[in-house]
Amino acid sequence: MTELPVMVDGRQVDSILLARIDPAQYRFVVRNAPAGDKGIDEWERAVPQARLIVNGSFFGLKGLPDTPFISEGTVMGPRSYNAGAGAFVADEHGAGVTDLRDGNWQQALAGASNAMVSYPLLIGDDGQTHVKTDSRWLANRSFIAQDRQGRIVIGTTKDAFFSLARLAVFLKESPLDLKVALNLDGGPLACQSVRFPGYQRKLYAQWESQMEGDQVKLIRWPMSGATWAMAIVLTVEPKND
Repeated sequence: MTELPVMVDGRQVDSILLARIDPAQYRFVVRNAPAGDKGIDEWERAVPQARLIVNGSFFGLKGLPDTPFISEGTVMGPRSYNAGAGAFVADEHGAGVTDLRDGNWQQALAGASNAMVSYPLLIGDDGQTHVKTDSRWLANRSFIAQDRQGRIVIGTTKDAFFSLARLAVFLKESPLDLKVALNLDGGPLACQSVRFPGYQRKLYAQWESQMEGDQVKLIRWPMSGATWAMAIVLTVEPKND
């Protein structure tokens, strides 16, 4: 667990809360709470064994996954989906982030116990950034990645410096040695909780942007100790629990 500062012209403009996880020691579970009754605090109580909780991929108005999704073997989300970004996939043997630019998400998710398709792909397995257009939407952001040693890297920004294109470039140039990186949902639900004996941290996301004509206006969530409902989360749990 560490915190990576984001520096511009010698000044810190943001930081990323990072966790680097060995899939040989931890299991990954993708979870859905469509009732809209769980923010980060409620997820902590619901999954007390989780060492890390982070928001997941995208969901619709009824709280159900908007992308192909598997939770503890239960298949959810659309059966027909035009994938062109990436997926996080976990099974009893390990976990990884898959580049889905070939669109074959069915093959990528086959046999998975937990998985979620998300977008956009920040860094592809060709080592290049793959955010096609740069929007001016600035927000708290979460991502999941895999480094060249096979470890899973999860990050959440503390503030709202990053557009998606800017985040992709920053991760590519960072010292994290990432092989592939995938964006997760962003904005006020991009929260993160870490709980280990003797170490805890929790981020309540607060930021997203709003366009007013040609101007970008950052909006701060007014309740600094509360979250929006997180309908989809990823939990990281010890394999021996």
